[in-house]
Amino acid sequence: MDNQTIKEGKTIAIISYILIFGPLIAFSMNSENKNSFASFHIRQGLGLTLSFIILGVSISFFESIYVAASMWIFISVLAMYGIFSAATGKTTNLPILGSLFQKVFKSI
Repeated sequence: MDNQTIKEGKTIAIISYILIFGPLIAFSMNSENKNSFASFHIRQGLGLTLSFIILGVSISFFESIYVAASMWIFISVLAMYGIFSAATGKTTNLPILGSLFQKVFKSI
């Protein structure tokens, strides 16, 4: 990717990591003029949001603060990693789940 593409898509890429609404906003912002850098991070952010929802529903049955705190820490670290990656102009997959997100959401 060239620097111009990265520069144009950086704001959209960072927005995509705001849980729940960020991927939807970023997707709508990127729908008119497709930016490959932004699309990469939208796929990562969407996967992270879906993981957050699935994990949240799954651990809600445990009623343990330790389980909930570990999930929040896990999601927060991945979100910060994604935001840092987008802000620095890199297209690195999120650890553990990033390559899966790229495969599953390749049509975005």
